[in-house]
Amino acid sequence: MRPTITRAALFAGAAIASVGLAAAPAQAATITLSEGHVDVVDIGYEGGALELVLADGTSGTEVERDPADVLLHVKPEAETTVPNNSAYSFLGSPGDPVWILPQALNADLLYAGWSAHELDAGVFRGDTVQLQLTAVSGPADVSVYDIVNAQPVKQFDSGDGLPDSVNVSAGDHHHTNWAFQAEGDYKLTFKATGTLLDGTTVNSDSVDYHFTVG
Repeated sequence: MRPTITRAALFAGAAIASVGLAAAPAQAATITLSEGHVDVVDIGYEGGALELVLADGTSGTEVERDPADVLLHVKPEAETTVPNNSAYSFLGSPGDPVWILPQALNADLLYAGWSAHELDAGVFRGDTVQLQLTAVSGPADVSVYDIVNAQPVKQFDSGDGLPDSVNVSAGDHHHTNWAFQAEGDYKLTFKATGTLLDGTTVNSDSVDYHFTVG
């Protein structure tokens, strides 16, 4: 004989299910940023630990965000070609397509950099920490570079091996060129490390930042 389910049992089951649904935590929606000011990596120090977040200034008011909740869009308008100049060979062959978020402000694209506004002077030796790019996942190589005296100076380059590291001073705010050699989805993993005045080394967690190109 098929077991009988009473109406009371049905109501009880529905109540349990509704409680379960109500208790389920809401997931943060992914925010896509495609133009305006953004400090991709914002370094802070709190509670004895280095922290990496994303500082979103695209609305004109800076908002601190969890990088896991943000997709950085490198728009099709960022596409250009590799110059016929051997100094840019790390981007590919002359004439190859490359997608660049530029060091100079372009109102149609993301104006991307990094910052350390929440690092106070007198905490770390030399008032600096090291920002490391430890891994890149995606369809092609990624390079981050400055233009100094009309010449490129690489900061990070997945094409010649990782990790790469740059020194970031307390209070620093730096914009640079972010170059992607193909369209598609990328994950860049950053980490920060520093030495306190007493010689103690502190590290941030490794944090993933997500880009989509094209």
